[in-house]
Amino acid sequence: MSEEMVHPTGRAGAPTGAALIKSLLRSLPNEPGVYRMIDGKGALLYVGKAKSLKKRVASYVKIQALSARLQRMVALTRAMEFVTTSSEVEALLLESNLIKRHRPSFNIVLRDDKSFPYIYLRHDHAFPMIGKHRGAKREDIDYFGPFASAGAVNDTLNALLRAFPLRNCSDAVFDSRSRPCLQYQIKRCSAPCVGRIDAASYGELVSEVHAFLGGRTRDVQERLQKEMHAAAEALDFEKAAVLRDRVKAITHIASRQGINTAAVEDADVIAAHETGGQVCVQVFFYRGGCNYGNRAYFPGHTRDADPSEILAAFVCQFYAERAAPREVLLGADIPERTLIEDALTTKAEHRVRLLVPQRGAKCQLVQIARQNAEQALARKLAQQESQAFLLGALAERFALDAVPARIEVYDNSHIQGAHAVGAFVVAGPEGFDRRAYRTFTIRGDDLQPGDDFGMM
Repeated sequence: MSEEMVHPTGRAGAPTGAALIKSLLRSLPNEPGVYRMIDGKGALLYVGKAKSLKKRVASYVKIQALSARLQRMVALTRAMEFVTTSSEVEALLLESNLIKRHRPSFNIVLRDDKSFPYIYLRHDHAFPMIGKHRGAKREDIDYFGPFASAGAVNDTLNALLRAFPLRNCSDAVFDSRSRPCLQYQIKRCSAPCVGRIDAASYGELVSEVHAFLGGRTRDVQERLQKEMHAAAEALDFEKAAVLRDRVKAITHIASRQGINTAAVEDADVIAAHETGGQVCVQVFFYRGGCNYGNRAYFPGHTRDADPSEILAAFVCQFYAERAAPREVLLGADIPERTLIEDALTTKAEHRVRLLVPQRGAKCQLVQIARQNAEQALARKLAQQESQAFLLGALAERFALDAVPARIEVYDNSHIQGAHAVGAFVVAGPEGFDRRAYRTFTIRGDDLQPGDDFGMM
């Protein structure tokens, strides 16, 4: 059972900074746990984990040995909180969750950490359905992914339905059909709802989708090509044409997946690039040897941080709410790699290996990720430069004393005076900040229907 010890702020004459930390050392245990540093306003400055709380916290007393960033953090510290844990692995998992939840100002923070979309197959019906999903998973459903974006999963799903015409309607729609829907007319569904395909033939389609999404693309293509040639030899040209179109759709999906490789089955490839104090981390997703896309991340609070520290923090936070694949290929070694492996293994409930390949095909995949990180960061910096120019021009046009750090744009709407709502979007030096967007339901006893000024 974890135990929390709180040292509150607010006492007159109480020690601060390094003096505060030194005063707490005597009461700290030589046990694993998590510590939190808090400023005078109660805001969280930093969350860290330790194999020994006493030894780790003691390192902050030696101010001259700390980086400039950590010296600023210690100087701002007015209180500390501690949680002891049963193991260092538990401490690492707790640290990652706290950083994601509170986003402390001195921690390296993963931004834009939205969930990834998946393709799923439900088997709780005589005719299983296929669809896309984002969010929590159910154990009785098969998921394939993750895909890097909604666009990638939509394109793949549309192509899949051309190759494997499975239903993607709800059970309620399925049960209510008396004739085929438009999906059948455009050859995106085999219309099991009205008996246009029997359960055995439909089951073959489901098995083929499983094989294809599981990485056995070539096996599925070869099987369909053999069936196509057999149908043509039997002069069943209509069936041969259908099979030809399915082979084309499969080939289209495979070509869109880009870099496919036999070097990995299920793996994520993570590499980073740093320029001018800013960092881009690129993640590629490989499942069944197929490339499911990639996504660029730009962690916050990275200035003055060591590149290996940034990569380690990214890995911990990235997998805090999702299971890691069996292999994660890294562009550089990271501190406490074995400990992080153990934590990811505990969370994923299967063995996870963090590898730093030095040669061969896996090393080439890391190089590709690193090149993409460099290119994405170059685009980001160019966008920031353009944004800075626009903000400077705006400040000049409105005779502002300084370039605006934050711009809020408000709008409101209603339906003939009722159901009033409002919203604002936010922009700044890095462009639009979607995390800061807000919507409001507008109510008020004195509010006149349709009064836009009053709603504002």
